[in-house]
Amino acid sequence: MTHSAPHYAKSCLTGAFLTVLLWTGLHPAMAATEIHWWHAMTDANKNAVEEIARSFNASQTEFVIVPTAKGSYPQTMNAGLAAFEKGDAPHILQVVEVGTATMMNAQGAIKPVHELMRDANQYFDPKSYLPAITGYYSTANGEMLSFPFNSSSAVMWLNEDVLARAGLEKAPLERWHQVFDAARKLQASFSPGCGFSTAWLTWIMVEQFSAWHNIPIATKVNGIDGLDTVLQTNSPLHIKHIEQLVELQKSRIFDYSGRNDEGENRFVSGECPILMSSSGFYGKVKALAKFKFRSTPMPYYPDVTGAPQNSLIGGASLWVMRGKTPHEYKGVARFFAFVSGTERQAWLHQQLGYLPVTRAAYETTKASNFYRANPFHEVPLLSLTQKPPTENSRGVRLGDMVDLRNIWAEEIEAALERRKTAQAAMDEAVRRGNEVLRAFERRAD
Repeated sequence: MTHSAPHYAKSCLTGAFLTVLLWTGLHPAMAATEIHWWHAMTDANKNAVEEIARSFNASQTEFVIVPTAKGSYPQTMNAGLAAFEKGDAPHILQVVEVGTATMMNAQGAIKPVHELMRDANQYFDPKSYLPAITGYYSTANGEMLSFPFNSSSAVMWLNEDVLARAGLEKAPLERWHQVFDAARKLQASFSPGCGFSTAWLTWIMVEQFSAWHNIPIATKVNGIDGLDTVLQTNSPLHIKHIEQLVELQKSRIFDYSGRNDEGENRFVSGECPILMSSSGFYGKVKALAKFKFRSTPMPYYPDVTGAPQNSLIGGASLWVMRGKTPHEYKGVARFFAFVSGTERQAWLHQQLGYLPVTRAAYETTKASNFYRANPFHEVPLLSLTQKPPTENSRGVRLGDMVDLRNIWAEEIEAALERRKTAQAAMDEAVRRGNEVLRAFERRAD
């Protein structure tokens, strides 16, 4: 049978339209694959996460990264693990650095990054990453378990305008007694509500403090060499430091701000002119502070042999969850390769204060003379790498670390409120913390 011309033309147009649908991706079979990324970023850091996702999505058409903020670091990790149990986990889960032990022992929940990149045939050279950063997230054999994303370390932030008004712009602040003296003068004359404070109480005043002074947090290389680790955070130096803070709290020379990032708001508002916090605080300081500022290394006690040692890695890494298809893992691997790019790593470092993950990003930043104009950006890197790490300063890998931090905070708060002596508080923190570790050890076995 012969088609009439109009009918034949209509059939050809219909076929051509269907072909266009297929090739332009409008047909469901050609839709981009979504890769879900749960994270804990806020403020300027959240904007950076969304910008990275947009950049990756614009660079190709096969995959779409969908970032979703899930609350605090603990909330995000718990949400991801709970979703895995229900068979509905995201592809990528951002986990705070001390959640490493919990993730490693989450049976069957994670796909190690070195396996991900191998299986996806994605180029991956662990030697291109800074070992001081990636070592924390790798096995003893150097196999990377998670992808370092927003790595940071501890620094001391200074309000240069207030220091100058107090005649302290050139005052040495390398040692704890120098910081105490400066804060005493600042508190008396310029900031009656606060001489100095801290954010992230236990990360700064227990974990970073211990590594910086080369004293252990726990046995078994701070838990790295075994789950049967025992806490040691009631040493004479720990007690001495908490006692100093308790004494200074009486007149608010040191003024406690809270367990998490509450102190950061007091710094950017000008209320607290000296603050111990993360180098990753830079994005918020840059956006909100109405004064000149800088960061320096954490102070130390000079009578401690070998101090300062080296700081610990902070921030978080990206873990890949099990139960996805090979095609989805291909998208995750391609995204990690994208984020590892020198340009993006240098941008994260220069804009937000996070540490560059790769050697190339660090060298590129140095070659651009960026550190001459912004020397404090290099402070956390130098603190992290100034000495080869010891068994006390390699890192911390303790189970249920979120619970341990809460216990440490509760007991330090009891000392600051003078409900307990520093010795009694830290002894109790060790006792309670060891109970948590033993429970974790039983579950892991």
